Amino acid sequence: MREIAYALDTLKMDGICMMTDYQGKFLGDPAFTPVIEELNRRKAVVYTHPFRNDCCRNLVPDVFEPLIELGTDTTRTIASLLFSGTAERFPDVKWIFSHAGGTAPFLMQRFTYYFAARKDLQPRLPKGPAHYMGRFYYDTANAMTIHPLAALTKLVKPGQIVFGTDFPFLTAKNTAAGLREVGLFSDGDLAAIERGNAATLMPRYKS
Repeated sequence: MREIAYALDTLKMDGICMMTDYQGKFLGDPAFTPVIEELNRRKAVVYTHPFRNDCCRNLVPDVFEPLIELGTDTTRTIASLLFSGTAERFPDVKWIFSHAGGTAPFLMQRFTYYFAARKDLQPRLPKGPAHYMGRFYYDTANAMTIHPLAALTKLVKPGQIVFGTDFPFLTAKNTAAGLREVGLFSDGDLAAIERGNAATLMPRYKS
């Protein structure tokens, strides 16, 4: 809590970064409620980055863990925020999820069916999973091809997508070229993704 106050009040930062899990606890866990409550009070921008969870290391021989686990850990924390009711209780946190939201957009059908089957969960997210996921922001880091973007753009409008590069693994030039080549976005959409949406989240950069 002191770190949040120092970053936002003293250093005048534009937001904070959180990992998708800490010691196996995802961001919807009750342990984080005081933190999320404070971030909601501040209407803070919260960028998240996935973590290589201790649960799932070296599961597939000859496959480098981050290929699967980083996207999957983002999905775990999104599910945690949804089904714990955190997304409903704290609507003013401006969440940004890396890598087009990991596998979460692809799993939207499963989220929706699970929500419909579990009547006890419905008070926690009364507007349904798609509503809350549609409010989140998602970056394009290592996600500027048709495969991740086909699912993401069926879930959210271009106004919820912000530019990310995954530097040093990819570059801004690679990412910008990919977003143009994929053929999903108008010139106006591209301008919003590359700058306009982030400037809306952080207004001091508008001018």
